[in-house]
Amino acid sequence: MTTTQTTGNDGFTEAERAAMKARAAELRAEGKKGQKKADGLEQLLESIEKMAPEDRALAERVHVTVTEHAPRLEPKTWYGMPAYANAEGKVVLFFKNAGKFKERYCTLGFEGAAHLDDGDLWPTVFALTAWNDQVAERVADLVRTATAGV
Repeated sequence: MTTTQTTGNDGFTEAERAAMKARAAELRAEGKKGQKKADGLEQLLESIEKMAPEDRALAERVHVTVTEHAPRLEPKTWYGMPAYANAEGKVVLFFKNAGKFKERYCTLGFEGAAHLDDGDLWPTVFALTAWNDQVAERVADLVRTATAGV
């Protein structure tokens, strides 16, 4: 089971929820391409909503971090998991909740489109058991590095 420590809340605030709904409406108003983006965002948010509370709180914090530090990435679902793709539609990163596969911990994973290269060997999947200031900064750093040049 995962535990979550957030700085001030255990998930999306009402303001964050309202902002995401407003953004989805804006995307739909942009036409066909915007509708696709809005659908991706709504599917991602629905997948997060279905998670166990501990996993959901982590997924929500990851979502806020990704949208803040990599707004170019498009939210979507990938095998039913929250994911974020580049302009070519290739998944850059994803969140796998512990409950989906009855695992001990959630994972934050990066696909080949991520720019995490570091010599001949580098990690691409990270265990995520709690959210705190240190984790938030590490995830933000990973997202920024993974999307450099995207």
